[in-house]
Amino acid sequence: MADYHFVYKDVEGATTQWDDIQRKLGNLPEKPEPFKPPPFAPRVDADEQPKSKEWLDARDPDELEELEDDLDDDRFLEQYRRMRLAELKEAAKTARFGTVQPITGSDFVREVSQAPPDVWVVVFLYKDAIPECGLLETCLEELATKYAETKFVKIISTDCIPNYPDRNVPTILVYNNSAVKGTYVGLQKFGGKKCTPESVALALCHSDPVLNDGQGGGDSSRNNVMEGVRRKFIEKVVSQLETREDEDDSD
Repeated sequence: MADYHFVYKDVEGATTQWDDIQRKLGNLPEKPEPFKPPPFAPRVDADEQPKSKEWLDARDPDELEELEDDLDDDRFLEQYRRMRLAELKEAAKTARFGTVQPITGSDFVREVSQAPPDVWVVVFLYKDAIPECGLLETCLEELATKYAETKFVKIISTDCIPNYPDRNVPTILVYNNSAVKGTYVGLQKFGGKKCTPESVALALCHSDPVLNDGQGGGDSSRNNVMEGVRRKFIEKVVSQLETREDEDDSD
């Protein structure tokens, strides 16, 4: 007896004239695309790739160290490898801090009082609910990025000084060699609510070379630091003016 439950299955992707008519009438969904495996691509061995400046730029310091004996046949690439390695090491040395680090009361002695004598520490006392704190913190975050040799930390005001009045927040304390070198209460000395990273930088460096970007060639004198701060301030103002002019020309 014949098996009437047998269903003939055609080649995948095949269709009938009846199915095509029904699809044109909208009675059947569109025919799915037949499966196609991705084209074969042999795995590329990184060691077999041609060496170039761009290839070296993508290597980290450890990888560049390992290439010391591999580029002897190419004098130019070997010299470039050494130069690139020196640049990365110098950048790592310069980027000593670079952020506004949150600390607690128990961290204060280790992170601030016991900081190395050559490190200036900017301590930001804040409360989240006070809007002026958010404004000043934005300025400090930009300065921390630019002046990575200066240590920036933030701590809730009452964690640092019990019962510290909110009317005095935000407050900045500047430390060096375990001693307080400066105290700034509120925003007044930074330009009030119109304070900018540049106005904060100029105030912090008014009497001491607080900010250090690691590019001063060892000269940490107040005059040298102030000159660098002023130069960055002028560069930013000029850049903002040029941006505005470009926007006006495009309107």
